Amino acid sequence: MATISPATWLIAAIAALAGIALGALIRTLWMRRVAKRQRKIPHHWPLHPRLVANTEEQRVWAWMTKVFFDHHILLKLPVTRFTMPQSQDQGQHWYKLLIGVYCTFTVCTPSGQVVGCVDVPGRTGLSRANRQLKLTLLSQCSIAYWVIQSNNLPTLAEIREEFLGAADSAAKPSVKGHAQIEAIRLKLQASLELQRRERRKEALLASAVDPGSSFGSSQTHVQHSGYGSGGEDWQQKNSFLGALDSRTGDLR
Repeated sequence: MATISPATWLIAAIAALAGIALGALIRTLWMRRVAKRQRKIPHHWPLHPRLVANTEEQRVWAWMTKVFFDHHILLKLPVTRFTMPQSQDQGQHWYKLLIGVYCTFTVCTPSGQVVGCVDVPGRTGLSRANRQLKLTLLSQCSIAYWVIQSNNLPTLAEIREEFLGAADSAAKPSVKGHAQIEAIRLKLQASLELQRRERRKEALLASAVDPGSSFGSSQTHVQHSGYGSGGEDWQQKNSFLGALDSRTGDLR
């Protein structure tokens, strides 16, 4: 039986290593090509325009523009836009952690100083962890934070005192303006109460047709719960991937 010389083994080993290196190079070039293709700006974007706020958020938005008549109301602004790390060494870490955290509305002065933030919970509510994260973060930055639903609006005096404190005394609305704001609040609450009554009627009719249905009380609890089914996950859902109004599926 003929023996294989060391030179033959060496050539075979070199050929194998060369094949492995060539395969790795081809894979690297292919991956780069795929990544470049993914980064390429398309001629036709597969996107549609949509509203920036859903139905519930629009109700609270209209109310807030009247209450904070002397401030700017910014929508869905990430907290990274008005906070900054105490140490630049940890800047990237905190940025990556908080880039997806935002509030529905941010109230700021004409000079750009944020004084408070408001969240409007969606149909699934606001997770306890997400709410607690923003409450602690913003309070430590001396920024007020409230969770508001259109069917349970605070009074003008309550929220302005919380957000503005003593500074509020320098910019009071007129008696007429105050009355108009309260009238808007009462009208909105009356409209919502009418809608709730209509939903209760629908629930009773549905229960009459299907006695085993649990449509009534459980749905009401989810809608008015302060938290919802988000668990303890502090990350907010990405609204880019779904309709603004989950109940109807439209973009009203």
